[in-house]
Amino acid sequence: MATLLGSEFSSSGRKRRNCNSNIVTKLTSSKITGKGFSRGTQLPGGLLQERDKPAKWHGIPDLLQKLHESSHPNSDLSHAHGYLKSLSSQLSVEAMSFVTEDRTKAQESTFPNTYTFDLFGGVDLLVEILMRPTLTMQKKKPKMNDELVKDCLSVLYNCCICTEGVTKSLAARDDFVLFLFTLMTNKKTFLQTATLIEDILGVKKEMIQLEGIPNLSGLVQSFDQQQLANFCRILSVTISEPDIGNDDKHTLLAKNAQQKRNASPSRAEVNQVTLLNIPGFIERLCKLATRKVSEATGANFLQELEDWYTWLDNALVLDALMQMATEEAEQSSTESSDESSLATSPLRHRLPQSMKTVHEIMYKVEVLYVLCVLLMGRQRNQVHKMLAEFRLIPGLNNLFDKLIWRKYTASNHVVHGQNENCDCSPEISFKIQFLRLLQSFSDHHENKYLLLNNQELNELSAISMKANIPEVEALVNTDRSLVCDGKKGLLTRLLTVMKREPPDSSFRFWQARAVESFLRGATSYADQMFLLKRGLLEHILLCIIDSGCTSRDVLQSYFDLLGELMKFNIDAFKRFNKYVNTPEKFQAFLTQINSSLVDSNMLVRCIVLSLDRFESQTEDVKVMEVLSECCLLSYVARVENRLSFLFRLINIINVQTLTQENVSCLNTSLVILMLARRKAKLPFYLNALREKEYTEKYPGCLLNNFHNLLRFWQRHYLNKDKDSTCLENSSCIPFSYWKETVSVLLGSDRTSRCAIVSYIDEPFMDLDRDLLED
Repeated sequence: MATLLGSEFSSSGRKRRNCNSNIVTKLTSSKITGKGFSRGTQLPGGLLQERDKPAKWHGIPDLLQKLHESSHPNSDLSHAHGYLKSLSSQLSVEAMSFVTEDRTKAQESTFPNTYTFDLFGGVDLLVEILMRPTLTMQKKKPKMNDELVKDCLSVLYNCCICTEGVTKSLAARDDFVLFLFTLMTNKKTFLQTATLIEDILGVKKEMIQLEGIPNLSGLVQSFDQQQLANFCRILSVTISEPDIGNDDKHTLLAKNAQQKRNASPSRAEVNQVTLLNIPGFIERLCKLATRKVSEATGANFLQELEDWYTWLDNALVLDALMQMATEEAEQSSTESSDESSLATSPLRHRLPQSMKTVHEIMYKVEVLYVLCVLLMGRQRNQVHKMLAEFRLIPGLNNLFDKLIWRKYTASNHVVHGQNENCDCSPEISFKIQFLRLLQSFSDHHENKYLLLNNQELNELSAISMKANIPEVEALVNTDRSLVCDGKKGLLTRLLTVMKREPPDSSFRFWQARAVESFLRGATSYADQMFLLKRGLLEHILLCIIDSGCTSRDVLQSYFDLLGELMKFNIDAFKRFNKYVNTPEKFQAFLTQINSSLVDSNMLVRCIVLSLDRFESQTEDVKVMEVLSECCLLSYVARVENRLSFLFRLINIINVQTLTQENVSCLNTSLVILMLARRKAKLPFYLNALREKEYTEKYPGCLLNNFHNLLRFWQRHYLNKDKDSTCLENSSCIPFSYWKETVSVLLGSDRTSRCAIVSYIDEPFMDLDRDLLED
């Protein structure tokens, strides 16, 4: 610390340095204990001036003292503003170096000016100055100069990004955090306020409650469209569960325990409800997400985009430039509508087209993220109804070719993994958020047919009529005035770009997830045929077998999509056999499946279920033909192969490692045993598991593990809050049969040939007796 305050080491210098160190030590101690000096401005001015040069304080303590003296209530704040500007000029240089330098290098370096400013009470003083009007007892509150407020906020932000601990100390002051929101009503100070709030909320230990913000509804309704889009950056922190990005990785044991402890709605869920109760909020977000932006294309445009992505590591630089455009427009025009001031700005016209596009994309990323989180919340049906009413999907469809997935795009760059929070360019983040929104919108919801246009809906009806099956109810009930317009619907456009995606692009993961969500729920033959006719199955097989794809995430997403596409569909199995037409191709396909059963088990489940269905349709000539010819169905029809899958599915999971991602392995193993039970073959399978244990020389381990897994299954899926319809819909097996089969397997009667315990020898019983005990 002393190195920040001077290092002259003459005999007289040593004395001065010790004095400097004593000052620093006492100030630091008072910050921790609350005793002694409350701030450096209480020290004698002469002492501060005398020690300034050897300590390398650059006059900051002296300026702070003058700022303190000139900022008392009812004083002329013009002098105070002058001192603040002097301080700001010193601190902003350090902040800019942090934003523009290499991050690793910047974090390793120190920032003496901002450190000194905070040490001598500058941060506390600025908070006091900002909040002073709220503390007065006068009926007419004094109004602070906008420029003074802006500079106070800017200096505070500079301290936050340069000096460790400042952001956390501000975040701990709930009164100040809530006060900051009141400053957002002023357009001139909005950007600085929003920036500081975003930084503070990012480190705040407890999520802020939006309902505690004074007149939140009026505040949000006062925002113009640009402010509202910026405000979404703040909202994203307040409505997202802390671990939403890694939810699949947390064990189900831990999640269930957490749910027991936190039975009431979380703060994020309460905040979501608060937002939905603001009149016009969702409608305005839909308009923001779907508003058009003029577009340029070509090689030069691409190069410009790349240049902006490189420079705009901190999005605030662009915000500042766009605000300059707005302010210049305000000086030359009296217009005050949402977008007219920005549109008529001379500076805006001088900004490169690519920069305007990046600005629009950056805002849409935040808006789509907020809508996506709301779609995944408890109020999902309410949000769905509003998004449909305000025509979000048709609006996004109209943007698709020119903005979301342009013909000339840098999207062929490899995306940095599947994490939506990765450090990507605005355009990549925009594509990911768009795909996540489509996934959330379609997943198990009847509104998914809004992704099609009227012609495509008619095609679905024709498929059903030709197959002599009734149209699904959701299709019949779709409001055709709310579907996509144009020659192609959004789903069809997505399929088109999906086929063009480079082999090494992680967009494939998100694209496959979005299309799969359209198929989730009760299996629809018409939906499958709609996608099969567009070559989706062949594209998936190309990616799995021929593309050389090695990404486990991408492969898992394609396995899951293939399972939904082929389930119970004899035409799909016929197409599969036509594509996988050599032993080499089929072996390559099996190798991909067997390389990670956690990733491919949903496809295995689909094949097992489909085979069972087809074996009951032997009167159908086409079914019999495919059954006899399809290499995949023939492979799974062999009992030894089904048993091999069963052994491995049970062996790769246990209660302590179950997550939302791998619990499907347990359900797939249950599907295999339920189908065996239907055919009175359950004892044969359980005995085979017992023989496997003895062959592998670990008697009791496999069956005890399975017994524990099923005990957990009962606790997990028979919970009154657990929605188990997805198991029923995806398997076409009544949930009552799932429960009944688990009960039979867990039976305590050792004479029952269908109970697991009768296949475990007494010495090896209950190897993990206490695993599930509370």
